[in-house]
Amino acid sequence: MALIITDECINCDVCEPECPNNAISQGEEIYVINSSLCTECVGHYDVPQCMEVCPVDCILSDPEVVESKEQLQNKYLKLTST
Repeated sequence: MALIITDECINCDVCEPECPNNAISQGEEIYVINSSLCTECVGHYDVPQCMEVCPVDCILSDPEVVESKEQLQNKYLKLTST
């Protein structure tokens, strides 16, 4: 699954620089995650780095974007092959 940031986000700016795929950006009110770029850090780290650093635990799996570890790995390979 890709990840989402809930409205509990406090805009602390900690998650954005941790994303190796540049999938996190400032939205209108809170940070947002681009699901087409999010690999849950597969290919980079063992665990999603944004979730590791979030002080309010507002980053969750997105039930709207269900992906297997294999699909996330394939997405990582496509993103890093260019």
